[in-house]
Amino acid sequence: MAKLNLPPSEALYPVPVALVSCGRAPQKANIIAIAWCGVVCSKPPLISISVRPSRHSHKLIAESGDFVVNIPSSDMARKVDLCGMKSGRDTDKFEACSLTAVPASKVSSPLIAECPVNIECALRRTLKLGAHDMFIGEVVAVHADEGVVGKGNRIDFGKAKPFVYNHGEYWDLRGRIGHYGFSNE
Repeated sequence: MAKLNLPPSEALYPVPVALVSCGRAPQKANIIAIAWCGVVCSKPPLISISVRPSRHSHKLIAESGDFVVNIPSSDMARKVDLCGMKSGRDTDKFEACSLTAVPASKVSSPLIAECPVNIECALRRTLKLGAHDMFIGEVVAVHADEGVVGKGNRIDFGKAKPFVYNHGEYWDLRGRIGHYGFSNE
């Protein structure tokens, strides 16, 4: 099959869906839906999120020096979408989405109780990239609902039900098709 030459774009899809909570709870806490995030280092564990400087959450993260990456389950898709459509300048997204802010153990930003996995991050670096700034956070604590933790204290993503953003659509995950190293078996 012939390949078409397309213009440069952010064509890496699908991407994970996360709800990033930020700001000092409870007065200034906010939630931003983020699809541009990922692991950037394993030792120390570092996660990046990319946020436009014009976003309300950008200022909150820069001021507090931390954020929490909350992994929502697919049954939260409508709430995630709303958090991406509304600005925290005008809307209390915790209230609008009936979400619960819970104090984190190591950072000032709150966890979102309804998300099965919460990753506390201390801001280590900010990279100005163009339309977005990349916040790199060191993972300082991870929380998971008991019901999604499986063998070896590993998160069972079949139970956590994360989902992805795929060119304007949300998709769920359909299950495991292999494991690291299975190509050598």
